[in-house]
Amino acid sequence: MGASPSYKKISQEDFAKRIRRADEILKSCTSCPRDCRVDRANGELGTCQSGDKPIVSSYTLHFGEEPVLSGTNGAGNIFFGNCNLRCDYCQNFEISQHPSAENLNEISVERLSDIMIELQSKGCHNIGLVSPTHFAVPILKSIQLASAKGLNLPIIYNTNGYDSIEMLKLYGDVIDIYLPDFKYGNNDYGRRYSKVSNYFDKCKFAIKEMYEQVGSELIYENGVVVRGLIIRHLVLPNGLAESEEIFKFISRELDNKIHLSVMAQYYPANRASKNILVNRIITETEYVRVLELLEMYGLENGWVQEMESTDFYRPDFNKDRSDPFGNKKLVKISIPNF
Repeated sequence: MGASPSYKKISQEDFAKRIRRADEILKSCTSCPRDCRVDRANGELGTCQSGDKPIVSSYTLHFGEEPVLSGTNGAGNIFFGNCNLRCDYCQNFEISQHPSAENLNEISVERLSDIMIELQSKGCHNIGLVSPTHFAVPILKSIQLASAKGLNLPIIYNTNGYDSIEMLKLYGDVIDIYLPDFKYGNNDYGRRYSKVSNYFDKCKFAIKEMYEQVGSELIYENGVVVRGLIIRHLVLPNGLAESEEIFKFISRELDNKIHLSVMAQYYPANRASKNILVNRIITETEYVRVLELLEMYGLENGWVQEMESTDFYRPDFNKDRSDPFGNKKLVKISIPNF
């Protein structure tokens, strides 16, 4: 085991202070930029339809992340139910957009900490928090508990990018690996396809905060990343991701050494089949255009997917919650470096 994760260096006093502030946020919820301001600590529900305890829909060793995260033993992914977005094409819609069913999977923060320890015992390289934003408060408590129980793995904050700056600051030196989506390069498409009015504006601030916390350099141990920032960008049909605006922002306002994971895996899941603009996979021409934009803006670090990846990355949470991806290795086919 190499260097300890950052959260091992936080004093109990500091952790307790952060948790007290996080609890206050939950009483008038601003856990994400929707700012619903409901009292989730007393059972009020906002857009995410979630209370003050985490909902864990699935947890498993996962081999479909970027190669530097999955490694040989897999990422210890925890998939949280419900979501603060409502993406028409969400591939995890079975757990993200059915709150009446997923709320039955609510667990205690103590149980979540035990899940982290259980995944560590299976030999995973890291703990991947998938869609953690709306449960950022209870997750923070669980990390403190898990650390006391012996958790000693880096934690990946795998988010849709629509995150609260205040919550992210409470996670400073708790999270070593940020893995945000950057979905849209304008607010209008975020409104149309994810049902939130200010995605681009808020995502820019969130990713800037992540960058300020961990920088652009990826730190490796035994070929697996233990600290850093990787920005994911899913290419959408008909240019609906506005990729150029995203790349322009990263290059000009952050750092062109940042690692990107540009994904071709889009397929029309959830409600996408009902909308003519998003009811198909992307074309090779559309994908090549996005890759050309990377070069145009001097973004040279990261991974791109093969076009065939759309056939691989298709979870089925109704079939087997303990293994929704069928335990496929190389589920996500990525080529290191552009």
